[in-house]
Amino acid sequence: MAIPYHHFNLVTSEKPDMEMLFPSPVVLTQDELKRIAAYKAVEMVESGMVVGLGTGSTAKHAVDRIGELLHQGKLKNIIGIPTSTKTHEQALSLGIPLSDLDSHPVLDIAIDGADEIDPNLNLVKGRGGSLLREKMVEGVCKKFVVIVDESKLVKYIGGSGLAMPVEIVPFCWKFTAKRLQELFEYAGCVAKLRTFAISNGMENGGLPFVTDNGNYVVDLYFKRDIGDLKAASDAILRLAGVVEHGMFLDMATTVIVAGDLGVTIKTKIIK
Repeated sequence: MAIPYHHFNLVTSEKPDMEMLFPSPVVLTQDELKRIAAYKAVEMVESGMVVGLGTGSTAKHAVDRIGELLHQGKLKNIIGIPTSTKTHEQALSLGIPLSDLDSHPVLDIAIDGADEIDPNLNLVKGRGGSLLREKMVEGVCKKFVVIVDESKLVKYIGGSGLAMPVEIVPFCWKFTAKRLQELFEYAGCVAKLRTFAISNGMENGGLPFVTDNGNYVVDLYFKRDIGDLKAASDAILRLAGVVEHGMFLDMATTVIVAGDLGVTIKTKIIK
């Protein structure tokens, strides 16, 4: 769906944690807005950096841009750490040198998309199925830049009514899914095993979706706010059979949001 957009000039907002990019009129699609946010994020990448390469439709634009700038010679000596097999293959095709966390345990920057962002810059990620590797990579970077369109902004985690994914081991997955659903019964939670059919937009049937790590994903759908996110996180991770969940709490340092009024850059204030 097309969203009104404008060519922009950079103006510093009166708010210390935000920059606004304001206008004159063009109409761009949602994907084009994602590309604009991604390109803005890549401006933060400098030669010689170790860069976490995200996964998903928005992060793909950032990886493409890094590859383009390397080819043009505007970036040099970049090392990428991919967060999925898919991103690994994309980066290789673009000629981006790659490594891993064993060789580079601290990253300069990571750029990735998100499925939800609350007012405190907490995230839901992993609807693409790469949440474990994303969290491992993005948890050890000096800067974690998140790029989204404004449809991802929510009042609270789970507020979109869409999935909050949990990666689990395949063994007795029904047992684990039941325990996850019971954990958030107070929020009207429904737990569903993700299947290849669901991932491809089909309504019924399909084999279980398998992550790059050989695990399953249970998607949690909430009807109400789950409350204390850190308490929720701890409760999920205490369940045997759970590998990781898709809440990325207090991790994002910068969020770039593309929307109908331009691009907003929100920066986490460390108190």
